[in-house]
Amino acid sequence: QVQLVESGGGLVQAGGSLRLSCAASGRTLGSYVMGWFRQAAGKEREFVSRISRSAGRTTYVDSVKGRFTISRDNAKNTVYLQMNSLKPEDTAVYYCAAGVGGSYVGGSYDYWGQGTQVTVSS
Repeated sequence: QVQLVESGGGLVQAGGSLRLSCAASGRTLGSYVMGWFRQAAGKEREFVSRISRSAGRTTYVDSVKGRFTISRDNAKNTVYLQMNSLKPEDTAVYYCAAGVGGSYVGGSYDYWGQGTQVTVSS
């Protein structure tokens, strides 16, 4: 069993930055692919980014490429999402997830955090 807790969300102006953290307990994160998803009000959950177990491979949705960076510190059991040049359309609840499979699909993840709200004002 893995417990995930996100933090770092908040209100920021367009063009600003936030760094989300996802801390895990219960098991080492090194066994899992880690992903970030987001869900805006009234919309379906959307894949944002994923990182391989060794951090050797990262993937991003096109809308955040060049602005967001995912990273992980397996020694600290923590995954990060650095978000720069934020836009109002990035406003959503952001969730981290851990999965053995860990693809673009939410169903491939086994564990989810409770989410952290990111609001970008124009």
